[in-house]
Amino acid sequence: MQEPHDENSRRRTRRRLLTQGAGLAGWTAAAVAAPAWAQQSPSVGDPGGPPPAPGTRLDLPEVTLFDGRRFTQADAGGQVLVLYWWASWCPFCAVQSPLMEKLWLAERRRGLRFLGLSIDRQAEDAVAYLAKRGYTFPSTLVTPAIARALPKPKGLPVTVVRGRDGRVLMGEAGQLFPEDVEQIADFL
Repeated sequence: MQEPHDENSRRRTRRRLLTQGAGLAGWTAAAVAAPAWAQQSPSVGDPGGPPPAPGTRLDLPEVTLFDGRRFTQADAGGQVLVLYWWASWCPFCAVQSPLMEKLWLAERRRGLRFLGLSIDRQAEDAVAYLAKRGYTFPSTLVTPAIARALPKPKGLPVTVVRGRDGRVLMGEAGQLFPEDVEQIADFL
């Protein structure tokens, strides 16, 4: 009998093939299939490319959140961090954001860190969107400085999970299924 995690991984790969086309799914399947020593480590500084591959070192810039607090590399140090690129006008984000809020509320006490990265043009649009829907996950507007440090991969929403050691555990472009968001808690 196969491990449930293995079957879940296969299901996610199949979903990506069906929902995102062969390009990104093929890249993801190849990254999963090849041993870590055989994979090239893509640059985090590749705007419009695929999400960073598992194992890629991901350093964080210091940012000011919408609520005025500062978020620094030290705030995520030694903890699992979810980076979530979203926009108020994105219909796929509208479906995934409630799932991300649920994850944030359920797992923050276990040490989960979260950084929402809004690509809205105006901070006011993003803040109003969060307030209207009652979302509390920490977020900021992607500024040019943030975009240089954490360039947005192609697609929206984009979800990247960074491990306790500062390396990427998971990177997904496009809307996640509810069970995929729930499985992020397995990294804690």
